[in-house]
Amino acid sequence: MRVIPEELSKTIRDIDNFVVLTHVHPDGDALGSLLGFAEIMETLGKRVFCYLEEPVSSLYNFLPDSIKIHTELADLRRFVEEADGQVAAISLDCGDCDRLGENQVELLGIHPFLAIDHHRAHKEYGDLRWIESDCSSTGEMVYELAQVLGADISRNCAINLYVAISTDTGSFRYESTTSRTHKIAADLVERGVRPDEVASHLHENFTFQRLKLMELVLSTLKLYESGQLAFIRVTNNMFDISGASFQDVEGFIDYPRSLRSVKVAAFIKETKNFQISVSLRAKGDCDVAEIAQSFGGGGHRNAAGFRLAGKTVEDVHSEVLTALRKSLHH
Repeated sequence: MRVIPEELSKTIRDIDNFVVLTHVHPDGDALGSLLGFAEIMETLGKRVFCYLEEPVSSLYNFLPDSIKIHTELADLRRFVEEADGQVAAISLDCGDCDRLGENQVELLGIHPFLAIDHHRAHKEYGDLRWIESDCSSTGEMVYELAQVLGADISRNCAINLYVAISTDTGSFRYESTTSRTHKIAADLVERGVRPDEVASHLHENFTFQRLKLMELVLSTLKLYESGQLAFIRVTNNMFDISGASFQDVEGFIDYPRSLRSVKVAAFIKETKNFQISVSLRAKGDCDVAEIAQSFGGGGHRNAAGFRLAGKTVEDVHSEVLTALRKSLHH
């Protein structure tokens, strides 16, 4: 069992109202951790307000209690006012406060502000933090927290935490997966999770628009360094042609990464707000977290990313390719 900072666990025990947050464009770990934590708090008799600045993606609206997530800032403000000073904010799976979204300044104004995260390059923010960079997922950390707090884990909570762990370990394929990860997953299955149902939702739940977008994205595949480096990209024009949304690109990077010769895969994404988002995935000894950090981002040894503004897709492609080539021959 993980050693949780005593001041953080004490604060969670003592405070009755929580605003629960995660990063923008949340993935399975972010959403599963957020919803799992929220239900754990509710079983302990606490009031919880789950906030995202945009609705849950259709890829994850199967998650139990996802309808409890609010997107209106006015509702959040009302919740904080009604708490009358007895309130804390807690971010889950968010390694950088900039990723809390457009309202980050107001959100960080809630005190105490707690952060639970497993990203190695976590950029410290808030009042109290629990960071476990060797943990498979934030969902695994939330499970450990429930054990320390003596909180019951319901079937719905178990599903959310299982999704969090499953997605961030690549269905238990990444090197962050440990024997403890499998033991936790087994306990969640005993609490009612159906792995086949979860897998169906995660991997057999796509729209035609997503498949059309995948076709366009995979057509951009380029290999370098005798097939050791793989690049794909998505542009705003591709979203327009396919009718898909930005959330639909989740998981696309696994395809170039799956090539036998590939050591590092890069996915360059053009976003609506004129930023370029880059995801990096590696196998074996390649440490993409260092590369992401050199561009102002972060992540894990085999999974990392960053965002850049004021550059074109072609510019970013060239810069990332240069950095990866240096890393490969280092």
